Amino acid sequence: MNRIRTAVIGVGYLGAYHAQKYAMLEDSVLVGVVDTDGERAERIAAELSTEAFRDYRDLLSQVDAVSIAVPTVHHYSVAKECLEAGVHILLEKPVTRTVEEAENLIKVAHERNLVFQAGHLERFNPAVMALRKIVQNPVYVESQRMAPFRERGTDVSVVLDLMIHDIDIILSIVDSDIRSLQSMGSSVLTDETDIAHTYINFENNCVANITASRVSREAVRKIRFFQRDAYITTDYSKRSISTFRKGGTGQEIPGLPGIMIDLKTFEEGDALLEEVRSFLMSVREGTQPVVTGQDGLNALKIASRITSSFTSAGFTGKSPSNGQGPFK
Repeated sequence: MNRIRTAVIGVGYLGAYHAQKYAMLEDSVLVGVVDTDGERAERIAAELSTEAFRDYRDLLSQVDAVSIAVPTVHHYSVAKECLEAGVHILLEKPVTRTVEEAENLIKVAHERNLVFQAGHLERFNPAVMALRKIVQNPVYVESQRMAPFRERGTDVSVVLDLMIHDIDIILSIVDSDIRSLQSMGSSVLTDETDIAHTYINFENNCVANITASRVSREAVRKIRFFQRDAYITTDYSKRSISTFRKGGTGQEIPGLPGIMIDLKTFEEGDALLEEVRSFLMSVREGTQPVVTGQDGLNALKIASRITSSFTSAGFTGKSPSNGQGPFK
């Protein structure tokens, strides 16, 4: 089997993990890692027995596929040059800063017949993969993604940092256009929006209530679906699905005759490894990735509508005190 020549552009917190996965997969040969911080690139390269680069352009002719995990502001320029060099890309979320940039990347990838996979990691959570086979025609969705504060990811709002995961999952399951949405958000510790809430009304009359925060005291990652015959709740962190169904299989709930609960739990696994493995399979077989560039664009469109609605409603995401935030 010819091994796919791979690299990772940007080996900060997440990119370093990408590099580890490429190094351990049998159908990948990690040609190098890239970072503008030369010392960091050298350290990661030494750990993985590969070569360090400070400029990604120096290795584009040597690779077939790359993960791009640079700051969001650089996503478009780096991804575009990779595609134009004939390199398949796995681009971390959010795929770009603007809808127009994402549309252009999709166009370039299509013209060159290249794989463009969006890095929505939660799609490879085993509970989410199973959830898609259980939920059918939901009428109401409620999701909560709450995380303790970390400075990583604060170059964008919480909508693009955290909420976009749930937007992507909900769009993939509900499969309907949006009729309207209402949102509000506020900065707490940064210049960007740190906590946000969105209410989405779909054309098929499904309603989604989405909350995201990166200033929580505890981590919560749950999503709940209500449909005519069942209530399905998923805990992303515990990789579990609980289904409450009329006349279903499982254990009957005391006091609720005819309502059965079915609990499924899944092994921890390695979602990032599965994401990278799936990407390489698409590259090798020339097939559409599980999470396409179009999926990344669809999630970005909704996230952009949400952040725009903050501005129109007077919520700019800036600190209400002096606009600087405590980390400036």
